[in-house]
Amino acid sequence: MQKIIDNVLIECIQGDITRQADITAVVNAANARLSPGGGVSGAIHKVAGPSLYQECRILAPLKPGQAVITAGHKLPNRYCIHCLGPIYGVDKPEDKLLSDCYRNALLLAEDNKIDSIAFPAISTGVFGYPIHLAASTALKTIIGMLSGFKHLKKVRFVLYSNKDLKIHEETLSQLV
Repeated sequence: MQKIIDNVLIECIQGDITRQADITAVVNAANARLSPGGGVSGAIHKVAGPSLYQECRILAPLKPGQAVITAGHKLPNRYCIHCLGPIYGVDKPEDKLLSDCYRNALLLAEDNKIDSIAFPAISTGVFGYPIHLAASTALKTIIGMLSGFKHLKKVRFVLYSNKDLKIHEETLSQLV
């Protein structure tokens, strides 16, 4: 699914975040130490190689809602933006912290003149954030920021499962 809002293409696809060769920056759903882990973070570090962690080590630790940017290393992307999402039921207020992840990632993208960015569903894996709530927070945050950008032309959500894809598509349709 694709929608154009304020001259920015927003799209939702099912796929692998590490295989988005047409995107300038991918977002890592990171852990606080910015170290290789499971899920999205593990996949990104595996493809990017050990030099990614070497660059990340000096930027850690992150607090929920924060984002930092590194090179993409062996990823097919120039940049990797690392966000620490909230642990649902632990980090409060979850919705503000999750919104901060997306907001801070987009601000880093704009500051670095990035024209395209791909997001996973931050915090919805082991951090336990309900996918419906996460999709709504993410899309509302992004849509609310689009009019202020000069460089950003494409925002892609890369969802692991068909179920997550459908939820993001439905949420996007309801918002625009």
